[in-house]
Amino acid sequence: MSRDTLLAFLRTGAARSARPFLHCPDGRSFTYGDLDAQTARLAQALQAKGVKPGDRVAVQIEKCPEAVFLYLACLRMGAVYLPLNTAYTLAETTYFIKDAEPALMVAAPDCQADLAKLVPVVLTLDALAHDRFSPVFENSPLAKDDLAAILYTSGTTGRSKGAMITLGNLTSNAITLADCWHFTESDVLLHALPIYHAHGLFVAINTVLVAGASMILLPRFDADAVLDVMKDATVMMGVPTFYTRLLAHPSLNRQSTHHMRLFISGSAPLLAQTHAEWRERTGHAILERYGLTECQMNSSNPYEGERRPGSVGFPLEGVTLRITHPETGIELAQGETGMIEVKGPNVCKGYWRNPDKTALEFRADGFFITGDLGLIDAEGYVHILGRAKDLVITGGFNVYPKEVEDEIGALDGVLECAVFGLDHPDFGEAVTAALVPKPGATLSEDGLLSALQTRLARFKQPKRLLIVEELPRNAMGKVLKSQLRDIYRGLYTHPTH
Repeated sequence: MSRDTLLAFLRTGAARSARPFLHCPDGRSFTYGDLDAQTARLAQALQAKGVKPGDRVAVQIEKCPEAVFLYLACLRMGAVYLPLNTAYTLAETTYFIKDAEPALMVAAPDCQADLAKLVPVVLTLDALAHDRFSPVFENSPLAKDDLAAILYTSGTTGRSKGAMITLGNLTSNAITLADCWHFTESDVLLHALPIYHAHGLFVAINTVLVAGASMILLPRFDADAVLDVMKDATVMMGVPTFYTRLLAHPSLNRQSTHHMRLFISGSAPLLAQTHAEWRERTGHAILERYGLTECQMNSSNPYEGERRPGSVGFPLEGVTLRITHPETGIELAQGETGMIEVKGPNVCKGYWRNPDKTALEFRADGFFITGDLGLIDAEGYVHILGRAKDLVITGGFNVYPKEVEDEIGALDGVLECAVFGLDHPDFGEAVTAALVPKPGATLSEDGLLSALQTRLARFKQPKRLLIVEELPRNAMGKVLKSQLRDIYRGLYTHPTH
């Protein structure tokens, strides 16, 4: 079988037709033959609704097997897949739709009326009515550089931007990870991640696909459910929150994890303490890796060898990683701290309809400026030491501080505010805000938090809103978020404030 593109792995019905691909705890199971037939029918259903290669298909539905098939069907017929978090409010979703201009959107029934004003065709998954189509479909003749997906990612200035992910990006990363993490047809991935996120959508599903492995698809993370199916799995991909919550479960021990061969963590920093506690309780060393929406995976701790706590391992095969001076871009010596930049077949082709941002974040020699500060130690392990920008990563999700600040600032009685991240034992980081009331205004933390519930997706909502007399500033009047982090350090780990 050709390994040129991920599409080659989607036409595996004849070779693997009876092999399991996906199993749900409710008893539903799908083979690779089912995968071939279901994606073929869905691809034709999209075509029947007028979707053409290159058109965007926006998807905002709950996690289910059919959602997985819809993603893969888009690849087969050449549509550009645009996953959206189901927690987004209508105002947030509207921005993405206006920017991407999808030809069709698949959404929940209760969202149809509002979304129909924005998208030419809006359907529920059931209304796509694909069962009447043929189980055979000829894949579109796509090249590696053709656009396969747009994933929106946040920074610290401006609005969210759409990373343009190509078919080559998906293919190269999936094959590399399957090799790096020793995936085989015998593996069963415990999939409890969301699938509107690069981690759960690309890293998990595509790696399973290229290895011919299978997965147990849980609708969401639940510690009881995860431990219940762990006896039937061999690999779990998770965020640090998964591991801290499982460590709090009394049933986690060496017996409950004995069937597993690999635990992987990413999307947020894993505390060294969590790494040590997990190894003590289960006998397994968590394998931490490093990725970004724009690149999928850049580096990984070794499968064989030391999985060093606090490190994200070595650059993946085919990926070049360098540390540069944040201002000059000059490459630094080993051991020095600077900006992490990466280059490789995993790196996206730029930002959707945003050439200025693309030019700003890509060097002339093709390296992508990640925005993360780090170093490479004497043994070659990569360490992420912080972010040059103030992006907050909470529970594996990126939160853009200015967006949260804008919503807080729009509330009655708020004079100014600053949003920043603090270490949190469960979420890795917690979105935290400090705000100054307007003179004479009487504000309460509970009241402010309640007001934000309809303005922001839940993962963006601050865990604490701290009412203060003033914000620390430098001589130029800029708010010093580093001082805020120092002042409130330990707020969630050692609450004394």
